[in-house]
Amino acid sequence: MSEHLQFLAQREQIDILIGKGYRIQSVKEHLNGATVEFFDAEGNQQETLLVGNANARKYLSSLLVKQNQLST
Repeated sequence: MSEHLQFLAQREQIDILIGKGYRIQSVKEHLNGATVEFFDAEGNQQETLLVGNANARKYLSSLLVKQNQLST
């Protein structure tokens, strides 16, 4: 899969979770990319996503900054 198609697929996965009301709880960086934990608004359900594409990790970072700005 090309880098751009990989980015689009991972961005779509992130957008689906955010669209369902999930919030980014934690990000753990490692050699394969980043493991991101999402929790729903009530904190009852958790989803884990591996984000390996560099552009998708940048996109995730921008969403995390926006999420933190809205919560303060």
